Amino acid sequence: MKLRKTYCSRVSEFILKITIAFLFLFLASAGFRDSRTSGWYQQYFPNLNGSSITGMTFLDSLTGYAVTSTNSLVKGYIIKTTNGGDNWSIVYTYTPPSVNSRFTAIQFVNSNTGYAGTDYFDFFKTTNSGLNWIQLSTPDGVEGMSVINKDTVLAVVSDGFAGGVYRTTNGGYNWHALGQVGGSGQPYRIYMYDKNMGFCLGNQLRKTTNGGENWFVISNAGAFLGMQFIDTLNGWKCNGDIKKTTNGGINWTLQQLPQSSQFLTNSMDNIFALNKDTIWGAGGDVIINNKVFGVIYKTTNGGTNWGYQLTDTSIHLIYNYVFFTSNKIGWAFDFLDSGGIHTKVGGNDTTFYTGIKLVEEFTPKEYSLGQNYPNPFNPSTNIPFELKNGGYVTLRVYDITGRMVKELMNGRWGRGSYICDFDGSGLPSGIYIYRLMLDNAGQGVRKMMLIK
Repeated sequence: MKLRKTYCSRVSEFILKITIAFLFLFLASAGFRDSRTSGWYQQYFPNLNGSSITGMTFLDSLTGYAVTSTNSLVKGYIIKTTNGGDNWSIVYTYTPPSVNSRFTAIQFVNSNTGYAGTDYFDFFKTTNSGLNWIQLSTPDGVEGMSVINKDTVLAVVSDGFAGGVYRTTNGGYNWHALGQVGGSGQPYRIYMYDKNMGFCLGNQLRKTTNGGENWFVISNAGAFLGMQFIDTLNGWKCNGDIKKTTNGGINWTLQQLPQSSQFLTNSMDNIFALNKDTIWGAGGDVIINNKVFGVIYKTTNGGTNWGYQLTDTSIHLIYNYVFFTSNKIGWAFDFLDSGGIHTKVGGNDTTFYTGIKLVEEFTPKEYSLGQNYPNPFNPSTNIPFELKNGGYVTLRVYDITGRMVKELMNGRWGRGSYICDFDGSGLPSGIYIYRLMLDNAGQGVRKMMLIK
């Protein structure tokens, strides 16, 4: 009787799994992949007379600051919120010498002390939570800055004559030149993880490990629009694409953004790393029913898989800034349209598209890499493989000369039977080789043919 009950239970579980699988396939094919719920709601800025936001920071779930460009009235603004972005007030009005001048960045080191830079010589400091701002000066216009503590700030200037990295150690009253590059290679972007380690970007990516005293070039690293590290070894940078480093920025590995035929622009332009697993991004957009919606990217496993979220159908913003103070509280803003969205619940459901499907979670008897199907193919095919035990997996595709054309997997995966999608769009017809590696040991190599 016990055996019969166990057998029936297993049959019922098997039928339930099959039903769920078919239901998932039906929902995916019917277009239910894009979740749009009330996890985000829209926020607005006050009347800025035509100025647009150029920089933003949040101190906690309630307090945030933003700076703006200069409008036709030759005015720029520092604005503040004390209720999580629902309302903003102008706390400082800047009258620059030219309509082309603007605020470029704002950062706070604590609830009282903050700094705001401009692309002119003017530099501003507050020590009383933005109630008053002291006007100081810099050697030239600041294009980017990184605030280390209440006294120490590093700033970058790209001007060909006075450009370079500058540092103040007395709260902006005096500046000392560091790491001037010269010529057209002057830095225009900077990110400091702590007082010692950081990066600047000019014509090449450079790194410092002694607070900017010395800089060395990181070859073939590429540019960055946004960068975040969670310790001195692990970090991410985006420049349309998204890359991860595990050795302090010396080497960067390309990660796969989510794929969908609905994407109009699949581009990550800003990131925020909450911890080693959860990273948010902004920059892309999709088109649904002839309407454009900005997407918010998200990963919960350090970037091995990236998904995306959409807001409800009434919000049509393209986000270029994302910031979270906890796993629930966050913002995404469209600086050009002077509006944004806020979540208090961690956003919406995230649509993850990895191109890798777990077929069965049983324990295979061996490691194996199966033959792709269909083969020949045009333009997509499926690559099956099995993992006896979990580990760090890479699956890469090479052309007949041995040049890698695509990395399909790069991360930790558990035991089981998998199918990985490969899209050969953009590749010429020919023979390609795919190779599976587990913990740097080869597990299989096979050939496939793309015919167009």
